[in-house]
Amino acid sequence: MTASDSRRLVILTEGQFRAHNAKTAMGVIRYGTDEIVALLDSSIAGRNVSEWLPGHDIPAVATLDEALAMPRRPDTLLIGIAPTGGRLPDDWRAIIVDALRAGLNVHSGLHTFLGDDAAFSAEAAATGVEIVDYRRPPERHETAVGRRHRPGSRVILTVGTDCAIGKMSVALELRTSALKAGDNCVFVPTGQTGMMIDGWGVAIDRVISDFAQGTVEWLTGEAESRGDWVLVEGQGSLDHPAYSSVTLSLIHGSTPHALVMVHKPGLANHDFDHLPDVSFPIADLPGFIRLHESVAALIAPTKVVALALNTSLYPDDADARRVIEDISRATGLPAADPVRFGGDELWASIHQAVEALPWVLANDARATA
Repeated sequence: MTASDSRRLVILTEGQFRAHNAKTAMGVIRYGTDEIVALLDSSIAGRNVSEWLPGHDIPAVATLDEALAMPRRPDTLLIGIAPTGGRLPDDWRAIIVDALRAGLNVHSGLHTFLGDDAAFSAEAAATGVEIVDYRRPPERHETAVGRRHRPGSRVILTVGTDCAIGKMSVALELRTSALKAGDNCVFVPTGQTGMMIDGWGVAIDRVISDFAQGTVEWLTGEAESRGDWVLVEGQGSLDHPAYSSVTLSLIHGSTPHALVMVHKPGLANHDFDHLPDVSFPIADLPGFIRLHESVAALIAPTKVVALALNTSLYPDDADARRVIEDISRATGLPAADPVRFGGDELWASIHQAVEALPWVLANDARATA
């Protein structure tokens, strides 16, 4: 777990400020609480992040020196990309060294641990700054033990039909709606971006497979001690040929009472940005819903209670709302795009459905038995 103090960030995305690669930057900008001084990306220097994320007035600069000269000098360089394989681009090394020499902390969610690099660690030691690798797994090595949920808890996991389509964003939007409705709700970060935003959690994709379910089980228990409604951030997708394992560990480790399925209408194939000739089609939605319920039921019963749709491929609001209505009608489930249109109505439907689930009622009954 990593605590997050208030920071003044310069976010590094050099040449990669686009939805897939820069999802860490975009997530921290959209949902984080830290002050963001600048975006360091020479390919869009002179422009403003508000062009892509309305309401976020953040200048893009070409050099670290420009960021350091801002009226509110940053104290942390945050690596804002999540590339396939999580490797550090070679041409970023000089920027990181310069940041460390300038007295900036460096925070990274890459699989490449910057703190283990001899040159970086020497520079950090010389200036007394900190390198934080959010994907560094915890020391605890525990397998799952079949922990039962606390009576009164309601655990919901976001799952999806592909990677990088908004499972974290949906969970955060639903938490906002839950808190607005008076529900004591906790978000469980299971990836580096969620950890940067919320200040705790574990990047499950870096945990040894034998201990992944146990780590998720522990995270879920920790969240239940913090609130009654628990929203676990999903990762990967169950049919993704590269990332299905982390999805399964979340399903069987959190044993969720309910699932919210995240889907991107209009997306035909899984996104392999590094392998453009590889094609794996997105699963049929009704069948995929049933598959998740069946796979989860191998350990504990669950139900997909709602659909959260990423309608970004439909720029016109009217078209997006029509697609949402069509999918809701076809599946018989409440559906919405909580990022685009807000999540209050969807949360109300989820709340009602979860409260009526027989295994939720049975778990609550244990408290009075």
